[in-house]
Amino acid sequence: MSDSTTRARLTSTTRSCLPPDDVLDGYATGGQAWLHDGAGLVGRGVAASVHVPLAEAAEVAAELLAGIDVDNPIGTPGTGPVVFGAFPFDRTATGELVVPARIVGANRQGQAWVTDVTDGSAPSSVGDGTSSRDAVASAGYGGRTPARFTLDGHGSRAAWIAIVEEALRRIDAGQLEKVVLARRVTVDADADFDVAEVVDGLRRHHPSCFTFALGGFVGASPELLVRRRGPLVVSRPMAGTVSRGDTVDADRRALEGMATSAKERGEHRLVVDAVLNALGPLCEEVSASARPEVARLATMAHLATTIAGRLRDDPPPSALAVADRLHPTPAVGGWPRDVAVATIADLEAFDRGCYAGPVGWLDGRGDGDWAVALRCATVSGPRAELAAGAGIVTGSDPAAEWVETQAKLEPMLRALVRV
Repeated sequence: MSDSTTRARLTSTTRSCLPPDDVLDGYATGGQAWLHDGAGLVGRGVAASVHVPLAEAAEVAAELLAGIDVDNPIGTPGTGPVVFGAFPFDRTATGELVVPARIVGANRQGQAWVTDVTDGSAPSSVGDGTSSRDAVASAGYGGRTPARFTLDGHGSRAAWIAIVEEALRRIDAGQLEKVVLARRVTVDADADFDVAEVVDGLRRHHPSCFTFALGGFVGASPELLVRRRGPLVVSRPMAGTVSRGDTVDADRRALEGMATSAKERGEHRLVVDAVLNALGPLCEEVSASARPEVARLATMAHLATTIAGRLRDDPPPSALAVADRLHPTPAVGGWPRDVAVATIADLEAFDRGCYAGPVGWLDGRGDGDWAVALRCATVSGPRAELAAGAGIVTGSDPAAEWVETQAKLEPMLRALVRV
């Protein structure tokens, strides 16, 4: 391990508490959050952290969690010490794993809990019978609200269309079937962004997405890379995209057009097959839903397929180990994977950072949720760096792909400027 390691053995204490009015009340800027459909985990402080590449992360996370003495009478997923993590799109770059000093959780079954992780120098403040909402008291939002914003698209529309056209030439030449090309936008404000307010806005406007925060990296992703509960594993890849219509009729036509488009369905099938092939060697059985469903979001809709399997080993690989196996899927990289990743490095003029990488959490049993980091931004003071991409395949229209990236940038832009 690198970075901070424990000087003394850590101890975690978990106790039930009354369900908070809002689990996000336990969040403070700089902390960690994972929120979905009214439930989630929120962390504050740092008991331990490490920087590590994705290929080593599952082993390091397991070692980190195994080194904590656990007092957890609840035992459900997400209880006890939890590692939050975010990893770059580039598999060779290092990501971060963090064990928060305090973790507040709530699930859709009405359970709520708080976990303290300490090094023994101070006793845990979580005692038997903890029931007060004080356990999740917020540090509060605050600071001056930004009022003026400057956007930098780092290049013209024509320049981005030119790299899409080059990608199409390579596809036509048979070098690859698909590549996902992204572009970035920088937002500069006249005051520091309040990350807590950004997180709050994202989860309120996009409740079906996985709202996440790890320090200044925040977002609301619609795409589940992997969920593991015991031996059961689920992935819900998305590919095939259309912008929502401005009227009911226009929206219906747009959704029907995507669902029946040979191009969109072919792009989606490529992703589903890749996920099935990656999960197959890990599972006793794995299957996909018979046909893709239409996942409706605020500005976009996607084709989505639920893939479920039963992991074969005992103990089964952790959620993070499965995420490592899957990343990057053709939904954010392309196919063939290595050629697509090399094409991205050649044509994109920026480092994606954690955009399109795995982000999520892992507990001591190996259960966890990991999403593909989409609709996201890295926030630092008054600056936010955003990225959005589009899948390029035979038949792609470069101008339409530009419009798609605009629509994918909109949710985060709205959360930043609060419109």
